[in-house]
Amino acid sequence: MPEAVVVLYPSAANAATAPSLLQASPTIEQERMRFVPALTVVAPGTTLRFTNQDRWDHHVRGTPVGPAATGGAGGNEGFEMRLAGKQDGQAAQAAETTVRQPGVLLLGCHLHGSMRGHVFVTDSAWTLKTDIDGIARFASVPDGAAQVRVWHAEQLVDLPRKALNVVPGPVLDTVQLSVVPRVRRAPPAAPAGPGNTPGGPMGSYSLAPVSAHPAHQHPGS
Repeated sequence: MPEAVVVLYPSAANAATAPSLLQASPTIEQERMRFVPALTVVAPGTTLRFTNQDRWDHHVRGTPVGPAATGGAGGNEGFEMRLAGKQDGQAAQAAETTVRQPGVLLLGCHLHGSMRGHVFVTDSAWTLKTDIDGIARFASVPDGAAQVRVWHAEQLVDLPRKALNVVPGPVLDTVQLSVVPRVRRAPPAAPAGPGNTPGGPMGSYSLAPVSAHPAHQHPGS
């Protein structure tokens, strides 16, 4: 399953050896009525940059959803920002916000209800987003006991952590999700000429059932 988040929790004794797997200063574009990327995975304290590449305005909002990523109390506060549409010959308007606590933020736009994205603020440096084949590969994982968590935006009930024993050599583990992902129709074409107005066109989603099995590999040290 692409666009799933895999979080690995090695034993506490080995946690200090975690590599840097996440972007330090990610940019989330608003482009053709979409958040690009649709899912951004970051560490606490990361500053997110939002840039409006469309010719119409966007009113971006970030709303905390569900429990904090750690499963406990806390989480991030919501945010809102208004970004004017990009004008010919001018740089795109941008704004920044900092996420400080583990948790999940749902991205939307007050002006365009079809726009949807997520920011996953992790509580472990051992965190990756699955690739197009639904795989997350972790290199040089410390041997010993570990736990694995898999999260997906369309998974209605958050899965519990799964115990794992990391040994020398490749370790392959698979997690079953129950997901009906949103399949996005082709984005609307930008209107030509001066007819572009703040707010812009409206996009839409359709629902299509999909059953998939995300897997993640993490070779031992």
